[in-house]
Amino acid sequence: MHFSIPETEVRSNENGSTYVAYNIHVNGVLHCRVRYSQLLGLHEQIKKEYGNNVVPAFPPKKIFTLTPAEVDQRREQLEKYMQAVRQDPILGSSEMFNSFLRKAQQETQQIPTEEVQLEIYLSNGQKVKVNILTSDQTEDVLEAVASKLDLPDELVGYFSLFLVQEREDGGCTYVRKLQEFELPYVSITSLHSPDYRIVLRKSYWDTAYDSDVMDDRVGLNLLYAQTVSDIERGWILVNKEQHRQLKSLQEKGSKKEFIRLAQTLKYYGYIKFDPCITDFPEKGCHVIVGAGNNELNFHVKLPNDQMKEGSFKVTRMRCWRVTSSQVPVANGTANPSSSSKCDVKLELAFEYLMSKDRLQWVTITSPQAIMMSICLQSMVDELMVKKSGGSIKKQMQKKRLNGTFQRSDSQQTVKSPPLLVGIEDSPDPSREQVVKLSTKLSSVSLRGLSSSNSASDISGNEFHGNYAFEGIGDDDL
Repeated sequence: MHFSIPETEVRSNENGSTYVAYNIHVNGVLHCRVRYSQLLGLHEQIKKEYGNNVVPAFPPKKIFTLTPAEVDQRREQLEKYMQAVRQDPILGSSEMFNSFLRKAQQETQQIPTEEVQLEIYLSNGQKVKVNILTSDQTEDVLEAVASKLDLPDELVGYFSLFLVQEREDGGCTYVRKLQEFELPYVSITSLHSPDYRIVLRKSYWDTAYDSDVMDDRVGLNLLYAQTVSDIERGWILVNKEQHRQLKSLQEKGSKKEFIRLAQTLKYYGYIKFDPCITDFPEKGCHVIVGAGNNELNFHVKLPNDQMKEGSFKVTRMRCWRVTSSQVPVANGTANPSSSSKCDVKLELAFEYLMSKDRLQWVTITSPQAIMMSICLQSMVDELMVKKSGGSIKKQMQKKRLNGTFQRSDSQQTVKSPPLLVGIEDSPDPSREQVVKLSTKLSSVSLRGLSSSNSASDISGNEFHGNYAFEGIGDDDL
């Protein structure tokens, strides 16, 4: 998650006096407005709970009214403070910090605590309506959905809630995975757009976990619906013979066999991102990035219109980072004024082991850069859990034995696991009614399936020469 405070506002109290509000953005979107005194109060609570040695430096109080320059200086200091707290594995995952952000989000949007009905979508477009409180956090809403669907408690951890934007062309953009520090109802309401929806989707990468999910009727139907949806939108590649086999299995109602066949198809389980720009293998290349199978897959269109495909394994990434910058919106003019509005430019850069002795930075410029980073981190976390003999089911059992949900591994601040040379995910230092699923999902069909690769899938040759990624095993790291 990228935290920033790109701007301040002068606002008025009920008594007419003014104060400076600091706008905290998460992933380039306003999350909440807070006053200096509120952040100072949070700092004092953290210091009391965790001690002075753990808490990062906090900008000092001032006796006199701050000048505009001093306000901007404080803004930068508070930004660095929030980034430091979030990136700390203890502080960033603390209920103290997350509850502060949830409360601030609710106060900023001026949404009172009351019972509401929230629509959660499944992969097949079906809506599940759950009764929640506007102040319910992400985990509460996820459990409410699971309860409505009769999904067993031990399988809740296999799924997550995602904020998704529906596009005019019928496609969808995965904006982000909803986090523990936000209130889903407030998050979706504050967008003031019918194009956004909250979608339930599996949140693991290892297809071996599919067996756990398919052992349950509801889990099987959820996974089946997602698989059909991914095929229909072209995320999973299907040729004519595979299409025929899938259609036959579907007509027989053989959902498990359908999924097992889909598991053998290219890009099963991947999340595909919107077209964006990369500097690999050449600067300014158009690329479609997919995340899955412990890798980022590139479909690149070179400047000479040649198509290339290649994959970057997470186990060969030395580190990565997400940076953001403000880009002026020119409003049709060549020279935007200083008062012009700004868009947020996001970049994901990772250092990759191209050959045994050569590391190279690869940069992706995309509004979904942070979502890509979250995918990478969750892949690493899953690999580490598997390496230590753990599993999602064991993690869920442990959480419930403790009586509370702790922050999941996929949401932890980026660390340096022994599997990798090192991992980093930090901001730019310079800027810095109830129908059971067993019947409802039986109507899912494969209509609209293409018998060949869709136009949005860049087929073609793999990277070759200096861009070939074979010959080096992960053990060489």
